[in-house]
Order: sequence, then structure tokens, then C-alpha cells
Amino acid sequence: MKDIKDIMSVLPHRPPFLLIDRIEEVVPGERVVAIKNVTMNEPFFVGHFPGEPVMPGVLIVEAMAQAGAYAVLSMDEYKGKLAFFGGIDKAKFRRKVVPGDTIRIEVEIIKLKSIAGIGKAVAYVDGKKACEAEITFMIG
Repeated sequence: MKDIKDIMSVLPHRPPFLLIDRIEEVVPGERVVAIKNVTMNEPFFVGHFPGEPVMPGVLIVEAMAQAGAYAVLSMDEYKGKLAFFGGIDKAKFRRKVVPGDTIRIEVEIIKLKSIAGIGKAVAYVDGKKACEAEITFMIG
């Protein structure tokens, strides 16, 4: 298991924009399982939505992308590089994510070339799909 310090040694993201708290499993270049504990202290809940806090879908996708980036950037040949969004395909949002939820993010890297790749990502809350997408990334 990798904690926040380990994550920040691989990813360039920093709070409040680092959206994963823990890496439970990683096979570099192949797959990753990450955890995001959603708390009421998240800065986006101030305005999304007052009286009914809901984690923005784009931030769930960003958390999935950060987890996928960890799987790739933990490979020796990509250490110290950045992973940039190249595209989001087949995104579907299945349920709200609210304070108190724990998101389990699973990303399988389905295509990886020298400067680009695709990850198939699924975010679960309580064992049920909250979001899924194919994420294209560029490495630079």
C-alpha cells in the first residue's frame, strides 16, 4: 500500500488538487487500484451544491486519470515525466458521490506506446459503479 507521500513522489499533483489518498495495488504500466476518501472538507463542496454536496463528475474523472497516471509514471522509463489528458471517451456517471463516500478507483492500461496511452477506468462506491470512462493520456 502506498500513502500520500509515496503518491506525491510519483505524481506532480499537490493538495487540494491531488484527488487520490492511497494506492492499494499497482502493477506498473498495467493496472492500479486507488482510494479517494471524500470528506465534507473538500473545497469544491462549498459551491457544489450548497445544501446538497455532490462531488463534481469532472473531478471523479480527474481522480481516475491521476490513478492511471500513477500506474504509468511509476514505470522506470517514465519516472519524472508528466501525464497529460489527451481525451475522455465513453464516460458514464452512475450515481452521486457525496461526503463520507470512499471511492475505489480501478484503472487498467489497455494501450501504451512511448508517448501516449489509454486507460479503462472505473470508480466504485460501496461496490457499485459510480463512474466509468476511457482516458487517453500523453506523456511528456
